[in-house]
Amino acid sequence: MEASFLERHPFIKDALNISVFVVLVLLGTLVINTFVFRSFSVIGPSMEKTLYTGDRLIVDRLPVTWAHLQNKTYIPNRGQIIVFKNPQFSQGMTDEYIVKRVIAFPGEHIILKDGHYTVYNTQYPNGFNPDDANHGEPGSPTSGSVDEIVPDGELFVSGDHREGNYSLDSRNGLGTIPYYDVVGPVSLRIFPFNKIRTF
Repeated sequence: MEASFLERHPFIKDALNISVFVVLVLLGTLVINTFVFRSFSVIGPSMEKTLYTGDRLIVDRLPVTWAHLQNKTYIPNRGQIIVFKNPQFSQGMTDEYIVKRVIAFPGEHIILKDGHYTVYNTQYPNGFNPDDANHGEPGSPTSGSVDEIVPDGELFVSGDHREGNYSLDSRNGLGTIPYYDVVGPVSLRIFPFNKIRTF
């Protein structure tokens, strides 16, 4: 019985096997990054003292994927740290993705005065401090002045380093963030190894 072409040319068989393996790995990576989780590195001081430059984060894509499968909009929790696509990003800029904390939701009236935020909504007509539930994060007073109502379909976000202009966020030039730009919530810091934690 005559040997098959691939049996007579084992080099071609090996090359095909390697090619199939590489394609499957690339497809698997694409599927994981799109639907399961993504990894991002922190650059800049905007989230200190919670996150620092060089921190490696895992962003959970599953809640976003699940919401999309149900034909719904993913809505993060107040106080949650999220990564989102910079709505002002253009080619040549370095900050395509940004990490910030969720402060207020559509229709809510947010005021920044005397160093802290107050959010007013139907549940809390007298207002509340959105940072009260963040377990001491952020730790610095908040600079600036804000008095606005968050537009439909958007989020008001803020960095944790709020003194001066350390954080470009919804207070001072970034504006509110459309829901569709949210990549997902930060679930884990995996580096540095001595500072691994969940969020």
